[in-house]
Amino acid sequence: MNQLSPILSEDLTQIKSIFGIDTFFATETVSYQEGVIFKGNLRGEPQQTHAKLSAKLKNICSDKYRLFLVESPEDKPVVIVLPSSQDPAITTLSQKNLALVLFVATVFTSFEAISLMLGFDLFKQSNRFLESLPLALGLLLILAVHEIAHHIVAKRYQVKLSIPFFLPSWQVGSFGAINRFESLLPNRQALFDIAFAGPALGALVSLLVLVAGLFNSSNGILQVPSTIFHSSILVGILARLTLGDALAESMVNISPLVALGWLGLMITAVNLLPAGQLDGGRIALAIYGRKIARRLTLATIIILGLVALGNPDNSLALYWELVILFLQRELEKPSLNEISEINDTRAALGLLVFVGALLVLFPIVPSLSARLGF
Repeated sequence: MNQLSPILSEDLTQIKSIFGIDTFFATETVSYQEGVIFKGNLRGEPQQTHAKLSAKLKNICSDKYRLFLVESPEDKPVVIVLPSSQDPAITTLSQKNLALVLFVATVFTSFEAISLMLGFDLFKQSNRFLESLPLALGLLLILAVHEIAHHIVAKRYQVKLSIPFFLPSWQVGSFGAINRFESLLPNRQALFDIAFAGPALGALVSLLVLVAGLFNSSNGILQVPSTIFHSSILVGILARLTLGDALAESMVNISPLVALGWLGLMITAVNLLPAGQLDGGRIALAIYGRKIARRLTLATIIILGLVALGNPDNSLALYWELVILFLQRELEKPSLNEISEINDTRAALGLLVFVGALLVLFPIVPSLSARLGF
């Protein structure tokens, strides 16, 4: 028996007429939020079926409703029809003001983090501002490239993306930015491409900066303990290939570009954690679906908590634990067509960036350190 629907009966009658044996054969109507769920049997290819049903719905009801093709908790395809009034909200003026404040704070923290890396405190020695200017602008450029890539791909899919809400950090300048979708996503491919573009381009720029710095470290002005390269598998391997026997010494000279590229890679890597609405969480949702994405989010939160407890001196894990728990733990809202999976190439690229993030964040274990000749 059909449950009472909040949609007007005349509208519901028209909506029911869009279904057929060649697309989706509806057998049951269930009230859901402000709309209805149609249970039944998917008869056609998901992408084509969604396109046909959406076109029919728009033809009879204009833009009054949105049609979603998703999986039920029982892993069965269902159609959900919701009023367009439930579309994502646009960013309010107060939220834009908050974003501006966070951006200004990020500029300050970026300059301060770079100055500390160069061996002075900018707030106490403001006369040395010009020394930190090139690298601070470089860090802000890496952050900007990441966000611009998101917006370019979102525009290609005609998806509206909010302005970025940057996360300032005294330790590394910034931990990237949070943004949200201001319109509905057409499918999981769009979700993947938009989420992937930012970290992919940000990581590429950061990697190029890092490698350029390593190749120009013979006259580097920064002197750091060689053991610092033990804290990242990827950076440690690249340092061994470029700096060679210099890593056998207790101290090693490096170019400031090494630190800048490393910061960019680390910021990218933490944003690729497969949790909630982080870039990594969105990529995981696009590749593996909603159930596995929820499990990965929970696993990430648990692992970060364990790392924070086991290493209280390192605030990075605790910081991201709090960010995810209070701001980003919920998965992205369903795409209009969440049934169609992404292709194998995109899935492989997603797996590649996850592995890359682990190589950036994971330290070199003693056995690997010996093989690399540290």
